[in-house]
Amino acid sequence: MTQPPRIAVLIPCYNEEVAIPKVVADFRAALPGATIHVYDNNSQDGTVAAARAAGAQVMRETQQGKGHVVRRMLADIEADFYVLVDGDDTYDAAAAPEMLRLAMEERLDMVTGTRVTEAEAAYRPGHVLGNQVLTGLVRVIFGNRVTDMLSGYRVFSRRFAKSFPALAEGFETETEFTVHALELRMPVGEVPSGYRARPPGSTSKLNTWRDGFRILNAILLLVRRERPLPFFALIALVLAGTGLGLAIPVLHTFLATGLVPRLPTAVLSMGLMLLAFLSLACGLILDTVTRGRVEAKRMAYLAIPAPAFVSGAVITPETTPR
Repeated sequence: MTQPPRIAVLIPCYNEEVAIPKVVADFRAALPGATIHVYDNNSQDGTVAAARAAGAQVMRETQQGKGHVVRRMLADIEADFYVLVDGDDTYDAAAAPEMLRLAMEERLDMVTGTRVTEAEAAYRPGHVLGNQVLTGLVRVIFGNRVTDMLSGYRVFSRRFAKSFPALAEGFETETEFTVHALELRMPVGEVPSGYRARPPGSTSKLNTWRDGFRILNAILLLVRRERPLPFFALIALVLAGTGLGLAIPVLHTFLATGLVPRLPTAVLSMGLMLLAFLSLACGLILDTVTRGRVEAKRMAYLAIPAPAFVSGAVITPETTPR
């Protein structure tokens, strides 16, 4: 190592008075050389006081939503590597050294802590199914390199953190992390991490259906933004198929009688075909624009120097530089 890596642990919090002291203590033990940052998001309980008492540096973000907090943290904090974790004490801090080691030795820009648990209360079947469906959708569209897209436990390089656009507002920010890394073809990795139930007295802020639909909507918006040609081509295909379906009876009657008695249907069919061609044209134009935008994002990403580490660097509680 030319110099010790600067490691920042980022913990977004909303009403986590019960859980946050243990989260801070666990990460101080696992990464004694790291700086622990807790960003409070309008908590109504004693989260701020509890985090300060535990030894964390505490800041506030008044715009409600995890995405807003993540945007602020990545903008404010300067480090070589960032460990992002939820403040609900469900993730295992002991996995952080291995995640950092993998990021440093393999020069990865994002390492995800994939959730492993046998406790049904920690990871309910509905959440598991939803994660599998949404992750599978992203794998099909953007690349088959992730298995737990919605994990809130990540390690980021500085290059990732400072080139990440951070447009999400809520829990869909994890989807944005994944798509950003896959779209720019960044090197990524995964490390299994224990996942447990919240401590007694702590309540989840995740609404299964509401946030699930928000994440699905975020995926669709990202597909439209990052894959415009397939997105608009699919719309064009549906419109053209409907238009042809309506046109066939009209054409059959015209060939048999020379008349067009169903004029409104003929006009509707023609309109749908015109919309189909317009949709396809939009896809072709936006695909060119998107390619230029991706190239610009890639150049911005490459403009940020990677930390210089020698091969074989190991991060453990005993060796983490202070």
